[in-house]
Amino acid sequence: MKTILKIFLLICVFCSCQHASAQKFEGLALTPPMGWNSWNKFAQNVDEKMIREIADAMISTGMKEAGYEYIVIDDYWHGERDSLGFIQANKDRFPSGIKALADYIHQKGLKFGIYSCAGHETCGHQPGSRGYEYQDAYMYAKWGVDYLKYDWCSTKNLNSIGAYTTMSSAIKKAGRPMVFSLCEWGSTHPWEWAQNVGHLWRTTGDIYNCFDCIDDHGNWKAFGVLQITEMNQKLRKYAGPGCWNDPDMLEVGNGMALNEARAHFSLWCMMAAPLISGNDLRNMDKETISVLTNKAIISVDQDSLGIQGFRYETKDSVEMWLKPLKNGEWAITYFNRSHQSVKVVIDWRSMNIKDPDFGYTLNLTGRSKFLVQDLWLNKEIGNTIGKHSVSIAARDVFCLKLYLK
Repeated sequence: MKTILKIFLLICVFCSCQHASAQKFEGLALTPPMGWNSWNKFAQNVDEKMIREIADAMISTGMKEAGYEYIVIDDYWHGERDSLGFIQANKDRFPSGIKALADYIHQKGLKFGIYSCAGHETCGHQPGSRGYEYQDAYMYAKWGVDYLKYDWCSTKNLNSIGAYTTMSSAIKKAGRPMVFSLCEWGSTHPWEWAQNVGHLWRTTGDIYNCFDCIDDHGNWKAFGVLQITEMNQKLRKYAGPGCWNDPDMLEVGNGMALNEARAHFSLWCMMAAPLISGNDLRNMDKETISVLTNKAIISVDQDSLGIQGFRYETKDSVEMWLKPLKNGEWAITYFNRSHQSVKVVIDWRSMNIKDPDFGYTLNLTGRSKFLVQDLWLNKEIGNTIGKHSVSIAARDVFCLKLYLK
């Protein structure tokens, strides 16, 4: 009886993602959003010239063709409110205005995103939206905003459900469909209540440009890739089309070694995370571009089934992750956490795995025979008959897709 009840509850959670109430705009973010955000690399150093150049680079580097579409300005774009309380752009940084910038981005075939905060100030002490939610949503719609990232600073005595629901209602009232990104840091477990409010919600504190570390600021902490992975991977049952667990933006291209960048990107794809790049697209080396634009691994993230992957087991230092895909296919990632190369032997015929939350099964002990694609090399490497041996470099991954012809 308990098992039946558990399955029923999980079905209800997943269906709520697919058939959200009218609180938010439906039909958006049916796969995890892909784009770019200014914060990780530029912080307060944003202006219209740089944003236009980033939009140009998203096209010239092949990122748009790989699926990236949102250009999001984070904090520090704000100017003062006018005499009626309507927010204006900083005239020194954005002399042409936000609408002209949004128009430029739209003309490139891209979408435009902006940032605000539920408190009276943003995290950068710019004007927040508290008390001005409907006016701000009206302005965003007027400017042509497609995506709103909504932060949680200066929110003393605010209730997160109420604050985010108010802005969600304001966006709906303004009439322009916008992806609503809740940046509440996971403080009040938004995965439990936000399916009908927004399209993605942060599950952790801020990411830090480090693979395995914690940056302790006293009253708050930023986390490395491994720490965020641990926090986010537990929440897979809450995610699905239209509502995604968000482990924060990517740090690929901000100084990580290639192996760590590849592992970081692969884990985000396995977790069906939003792929929001946080680097300088104008100055990427070939290795960074090769990671961010790898269509084979991106296809795992963007799979329309919308199931977040799970860590199945850990042997010594190697984790095995699986993700059910559409058409009965599977993605598998072997992640070597150690600082040394490790040899892994995959015995396909011993594999009989059940998804612990959604019930999908991968049983290769019988006659089932899949073809195997190496996702980073983007080539077929055999099938699921017999065994496969591979050496995985330190802090690197071996990513596969099992599929039927």
